[in-house]
Amino acid sequence: MAYVALSEAEKTFILHGVEEDYRCDGRSRRDYRPMELETGLVSNASGSARLRLANTDILVGVKTEIDVPHQLTPEFGKLEFFVDCSANATPEFEGRGGSDLAQELILSLKNAYESPFAFDYRSLCLIPGQQCWKLYIDILILECGGNLYDAVSLAAKAALFNTKLPRVTATLLDAGITDLIISDNPYDCTRIGIETVPLLVTVCKIGDFCLVDPSAEEEACSTVSMVVAVSQRNNEAFLSGTHMTGGGSMHRDTMLNCLQLGLSIGDYLDKLLVKMLKQEQERVGPKRPKIVGFLK
Repeated sequence: MAYVALSEAEKTFILHGVEEDYRCDGRSRRDYRPMELETGLVSNASGSARLRLANTDILVGVKTEIDVPHQLTPEFGKLEFFVDCSANATPEFEGRGGSDLAQELILSLKNAYESPFAFDYRSLCLIPGQQCWKLYIDILILECGGNLYDAVSLAAKAALFNTKLPRVTATLLDAGITDLIISDNPYDCTRIGIETVPLLVTVCKIGDFCLVDPSAEEEACSTVSMVVAVSQRNNEAFLSGTHMTGGGSMHRDTMLNCLQLGLSIGDYLDKLLVKMLKQEQERVGPKRPKIVGFLK
């Protein structure tokens, strides 16, 4: 995370604001900062999204290719994450300064997406045991203003919603060889279902209280945080993963409160994100042109 130098007086001011449920920017402990989301920005990617959460700026691009399924999971597709911390985000990311943070984010996303209930890997399979789609999710951190886990997961889910997979048809050749024909029509494509794709919710402990969407200054005042991965199953939120960050510890009751807060906030965020993405698709999504004349 980006280092923020705070004096003891500033830390005490932030702590008292959290205790009074009135943070420095006027939010309560359960409120998020304003966020701005755009999709379809990268023209040479199958899907893309850019999320701005206050001073945090994330760009995600999704690229696709056809690969061979793993022998242990012949009916599953593949998913791979890559995180790049831009040196413009903070001077600490210069050189290999952001490699540790990038690996933490990759590991958190892999653990959240690992369960078949959290992501439908079967939808990426073309021919069981022979061909499948492999998705490369490239995440670029342009600016670091706190709460990276939440911002990265929100942008990744929006980019997956924006991803278009070309329609593939299989033909059987001689000697049992299967040939794949990929449609080059940009309107003849399929979408990836994101109903169960998880979101990460960071619950930060400051003093004796827990809050969501911590700013960079609030993260500097916290010794421990819990990252909760929340997914949907049968229109109900469930826990798909969790881990701790920071060098501090939590009491059992505090940990339970963090899990409950993360589940409720994650459920609300997920439903709101899916609703807004579908509204945007209906409003500005690509429309299949009407075919007339001899082209029918």
